[in-house]
Amino acid sequence: MLHIFDTTDEVLKGLADYFVRAADEAIAANGRFSVALSGGSSPKKLYELLASSTYNTKVDWPRVFFFFGDERNVPDTDKDSNALMAKIALFDPLKIHQTQIFKVNTDLPPADAAKAYTDGINQFFNHQQVVFDLVLLGLGDNSHTASLFPHTPILHDDSAGVKDVWLEDQQVYRISFTAPLINQAYKIAFLVYGDGKAEAVRHVLKDATDIDEYPAQLIRKDVDWFLDKAAAAKVV
Repeated sequence: MLHIFDTTDEVLKGLADYFVRAADEAIAANGRFSVALSGGSSPKKLYELLASSTYNTKVDWPRVFFFFGDERNVPDTDKDSNALMAKIALFDPLKIHQTQIFKVNTDLPPADAAKAYTDGINQFFNHQQVVFDLVLLGLGDNSHTASLFPHTPILHDDSAGVKDVWLEDQQVYRISFTAPLINQAYKIAFLVYGDGKAEAVRHVLKDATDIDEYPAQLIRKDVDWFLDKAAAAKVV
């Protein structure tokens, strides 16, 4: 479903409200809310909003458990770390306990870090099928999401787990959920705004399927897209 708003602030408020509803539903049903966060500048604004006085009392935060849909292969003290960004924007302001935060251990080699994260997720879900209550995603200008980048082997991985991803053009590793793991989630929400994203949104939602060129097409279709009018300009 497309949720289209006039401004960035309205997009962020719409997704924050959606987050609150998803948390309430999951906690009422199962006593806890499992959410996989995305990295980057766009979700940082969402996390800051959730930690603000407007939202910080709307969620039963001690019952929320946080994971990361992808992570850069850097120490968690590095400025490029998704975990550090979430710590500053969300975890510290809300005083989230460390036992509620599941970070990728980037002290390990990338393949080992991916395996350890898969094992930790499976343990959290008692070795049953892993179904996150919510997976938050962004969208890159090249139509990637999480660290599912164009023309990388992970795009053809049919396992529901976490894998290391080598980005040849950047000469760096990332660690990412596979598409099957994302697609098992109860809810999936994309946060995308700005006219610079309009072409990528069009590729994913309107073009013929070509997952190597437009990896976000791997994500199942019944998801929620939170867009501003600029990002949605080429699909409506």
